[in-house]
Amino acid sequence: MEFGIFHEFVSLTGRSDSDGFREAFGIVDAAEQYGLDVMWLAELHFDPARSLLSSPMVVAAAIAGRTERMKIGTSVQVLPLNNPLRLAEEAATLDHICQGRLIYGVGRSGVAKTYEAYNISYAESKDRFNEALDIIERAWREPVFSHKGQFYQFEDVSVVPRPFQPSGPEVRVAAQSPDTFPMLGQQGKAMFLSVRHENANMFKSHVDIYQQAWKDAGHPGKGRVYMRAAGFVAPTDAEAHERYKPTLMHHYQAQANLLADSAERLNTPADSPRWKTVEKLRTISYEEAIKGSVLVGSPDTVTRRLKEMTDDLGLAGIQFEFNGGGKVLPEHEKEAIRLLCQEVKPAF
Repeated sequence: MEFGIFHEFVSLTGRSDSDGFREAFGIVDAAEQYGLDVMWLAELHFDPARSLLSSPMVVAAAIAGRTERMKIGTSVQVLPLNNPLRLAEEAATLDHICQGRLIYGVGRSGVAKTYEAYNISYAESKDRFNEALDIIERAWREPVFSHKGQFYQFEDVSVVPRPFQPSGPEVRVAAQSPDTFPMLGQQGKAMFLSVRHENANMFKSHVDIYQQAWKDAGHPGKGRVYMRAAGFVAPTDAEAHERYKPTLMHHYQAQANLLADSAERLNTPADSPRWKTVEKLRTISYEEAIKGSVLVGSPDTVTRRLKEMTDDLGLAGIQFEFNGGGKVLPEHEKEAIRLLCQEVKPAF
């Protein structure tokens, strides 16, 4: 079982960017010290009240230089926003800098305003993502290759450097839409789910379809399913809730506003699931929120709940979203990492 945390390098009103980076790297140092398996980096743009992490590859290189053991993952690199050849070069370079500790998590995001800012049509995001990922993986495998696609065309390209890992970094794909699950199973790719306000069991049937497609395609063993979930660990249940409630509720309100903005930009019908999610997040209470798959409590409580999720979904790993709303004190987040690594992780 792999344990990681999802790190946004949170940005808060009234605090300088330099202070934000200093605190964020303090979290990274604590994670390396306490034995976390993976530090997962977001990619978030044009949101000064939320995150400083617009350039995960640059930050990942800095983390590689100050750590020796911990793996570094992207969660996720938003492929449609960038030229895939450039992404292939940067990831291969980072793979050397961290000596093969890179896990390349990829997705296409649902933030419409980011696509607008980059002058890229969100309607094209799925096709752009698929074409970009194919180019990146070929660039790592093939010394010289050409491509003629819908969005990119080039002849006889050699990506330099070659990745440190012989076949390139491990690729994990964010899965949300139903048609993604059988496709990833057929392709033999690891996937990860993002669970915030939902109950993780809603993905059970999709995970079963993924595993069956994996088996039908003749891939060995079972497909690897990872999950990102909101949660927090403290010495007692009461302390965990006290420390985590402000950040979770702030995060839900921010997510509601972000989803509403994207729905408006995309002219999403009023009766769509997206608008229903917006309304749910705007009105949800903390007591309702933690009835889902929010993993918050003492080490014993988190261990018990995580084992239930692992049994239900066959999880190979978890990345905790300890501070999505930016309201957790740095010393409390560091303690949460220590408890996760020293008291929860050994149970798995």
